[in-house]
Amino acid sequence: MPLLIQIVFGELPDGSPNPNAINPFAYAWLEPLVGSLVRPVGGWLSDKLGGAIVTQWDTVVMIASALGVAFYIQKATVSPTPEVYFIPFLILFLILFITNASGNGSTFRMIPIIFEPNQAGPVLGWSSAIAAYGSFIIPKVFGAQIKAGHAEYALYGFAVYYLSCLIVNWWFYARKNAEIPC
Repeated sequence: MPLLIQIVFGELPDGSPNPNAINPFAYAWLEPLVGSLVRPVGGWLSDKLGGAIVTQWDTVVMIASALGVAFYIQKATVSPTPEVYFIPFLILFLILFITNASGNGSTFRMIPIIFEPNQAGPVLGWSSAIAAYGSFIIPKVFGAQIKAGHAEYALYGFAVYYLSCLIVNWWFYARKNAEIPC
């Protein structure tokens, strides 16, 4: 997020520095904070409502948030005053972080229901490793799209990915008569 803030809100459309640039490091701490605070809430909500339902709604909001962030990136990159789009960008990005963390908690709540007890532990470990890979791949994707001049394309790609996750979750776990209702 800090690199994205620096590029999108720190430069004007002609490539010159924005005199009203947003300090990206003033906001860099928000993602880990909201993520660590909200992840247990996703697990708790899943205990009350069901992991598949919480995951389903988190994913719907993630799709909308990713598309919203992409919209404001597009607006900011062509504006002579990109900073006016920062607050909605930040709010939507925080919603994306919150739903991502909550969905992480709900997904991990589903694993012991989906898998036999002797398989649940290894699957939780494998899932944690794959989730950690996101911390590597997501900045790489953003970096490539920033370099190409269209950071919003990364968010469109993430929205498509989230849509595929939504369909899989609904089909196997959330729909009526699902194979493994969670």
